Amino acid sequence: MNHLHLYTLAILLLTGLPAFAQDAPKPIAKTTFGQTPAGDSIELYTLSNPNGLSASIMTYGATLTSLKVPDKNHQITDVTLGFDDLNSYLTRNPLAGSVVGRCTNRIGNAKFTLNGKEYQLAKNAGPHHIHGGRKGFDKIIFSAQPVQSPDGPAVAFSYTSPDMQEGYPGNLAVTVTYTLTNKNELRIDYKATTDKPTIVNLTNHAYFNLAGTGDILDHQLTLFADNYTAADAALIPTGEIKPVKDTPLDFTKPTPVGSRIAQVGSGYDHNYVLNSTDGSLALAARVRDPKSGRIMEVLTTQPAVMLYTANGMNTKGRADAQYKNHAGLCLETQHSPDSINKPQFPTVILNPNQTYHQVTTFRFSNE
Repeated sequence: MNHLHLYTLAILLLTGLPAFAQDAPKPIAKTTFGQTPAGDSIELYTLSNPNGLSASIMTYGATLTSLKVPDKNHQITDVTLGFDDLNSYLTRNPLAGSVVGRCTNRIGNAKFTLNGKEYQLAKNAGPHHIHGGRKGFDKIIFSAQPVQSPDGPAVAFSYTSPDMQEGYPGNLAVTVTYTLTNKNELRIDYKATTDKPTIVNLTNHAYFNLAGTGDILDHQLTLFADNYTAADAALIPTGEIKPVKDTPLDFTKPTPVGSRIAQVGSGYDHNYVLNSTDGSLALAARVRDPKSGRIMEVLTTQPAVMLYTANGMNTKGRADAQYKNHAGLCLETQHSPDSINKPQFPTVILNPNQTYHQVTTFRFSNE
């Protein structure tokens, strides 16, 4: 071993860093994930922190394609569902990891009235509208820019949705910034401005499986929500807010996801009204996988969270894994579905003199 290598090893030992630290991944790495049929190149950005966590996000749909997290034995596993290649995202992706907009979830009868004018949206869920329409943000190519952040590596994904795209008024300038913090958090900042009154409700549709394989029925879930929005057979809220107590929807204490899932039909697809109401970054959910010891806490400024348990899923995913029924769970932080048509719900209206800004943080640990 030459003197330079001896010196490097001594420095590493003195600083307490592992001897392989010089081979640690770059905080931000950029690669090409593939090309669309139209010839557009899709970029993939991988964020890494010193603790072994990494998150990969591509420009198509500002989609989180991978989130690798260590377990209690320091084994690193991908804790989100996803695919190995772009074509799978283009042809058979159930919104896995994608940003959803302009408005996530359902809008009843695919229409709303704003300042006395009625707007008709795409009917892509029977007679209703869901997840931004036929070409929502999950199918948009965003531009990307690495960001210098004191909290950790970050990438900002930007797109301007033109006036009346999918029926929504106003030119909406959107920026979604992913930051992988040194505190083992994946933070997502959503910002938007408009030149006309419009509506906006953004989320990320990641499917989580903290074990990395199998189903999520034994994941222990806590939701900091005493109430939920009652809905009709088409999952359009009736406007009534009801307590979860004494129902199979009650996750106010740690409860295995599968313990009462048979009582709600094919699985959970329910919108919970969070206890935090002041818009501060507050704890919304906690998930623990008893096998791996991984824990994920979800904090958000949003007033609601949609719990969805991949009901009826059956598709081939990453590394030829077969994603079956309840292979993952979504915790989609958002404003409640159909809020524009339910004046008693927090508003989703954005005016030209305002900036839409919501934050959701996924914080990881193990025990």
